[in-house]
Amino acid sequence: MRKRFDIQIKPRYLFVVLFIFCVAMLVISYRFTDETAPLKRVVGDAVTPMQTGINRIGRSLADQVRYFKKLDALTEENERLKEQLSTVTYENQILLQNRYELENFRELYELDQTYADYPKVAARVITHTTGNWDSSFMIDKGENDGIKVGMNVMAGNGLCGIITEVGKNHAMVRSIIDDTSYVSAMFLKTSDTCIVKGNLKTLNNGYIEVTDIRKGATVRDGYEVVTSYISTKYHPGILIGYVSNVEMDASNMTMSGVLTPAVDFSKLDMVLIITQEKEELD
Repeated sequence: MRKRFDIQIKPRYLFVVLFIFCVAMLVISYRFTDETAPLKRVVGDAVTPMQTGINRIGRSLADQVRYFKKLDALTEENERLKEQLSTVTYENQILLQNRYELENFRELYELDQTYADYPKVAARVITHTTGNWDSSFMIDKGENDGIKVGMNVMAGNGLCGIITEVGKNHAMVRSIIDDTSYVSAMFLKTSDTCIVKGNLKTLNNGYIEVTDIRKGATVRDGYEVVTSYISTKYHPGILIGYVSNVEMDASNMTMSGVLTPAVDFSKLDMVLIITQEKEELD
């Protein structure tokens, strides 16, 4: 049997030997440049393909690292832009809402100035009836704000309706377009009287009814219709709308037509309540 000889070399001795070998090779390469040139070429030819491959792999890895860094940066930028977009969208919504509120207040102010003789309080519409038109609706003012049944309600450019029910902090309004609404009115230019009747069916065509016009009255399309002085419920001189299509009734005693309301009942948001009741002026 052969004996096995285990030769163990300590790492530090191996390191010293390799270091001396490298130094010796550097010295030989420097001192004997011409003599070592063929060896350099052989070694270069053998090492160059390997070095090229290693460089290619290194560049590929570096490109991948740059790609992922760029991807992370783009992801962070995308999240930041999303947050900015969300903030800008919210701010735009606030600005649009503020603009809408400003327009409402401007309309109410102009309406208030038009009827400056009447004391008024503003209220917001808080509930709407189902359907396209607000034939009746609730407002956020009530007894605690001095609101009473029978008070006139205005919006847009004129008469909107009348208070029919009152609670502590709310009230119900029946609008002039409701089928049960009758308003004693007159033509502003001629003072001829008439009755404005609510009609939800015809309102889909943009108008309600005007009836009981005196036969022979001079009424032209576009004449303003306002509340009359003989009305028992409504203050006089409040714009209701504009008349058109006046024709003789079948009875040949009176005339009737249609009226385009001065208020857009599909967009009611804020109203003015005249806090002085009609009988207080009588």
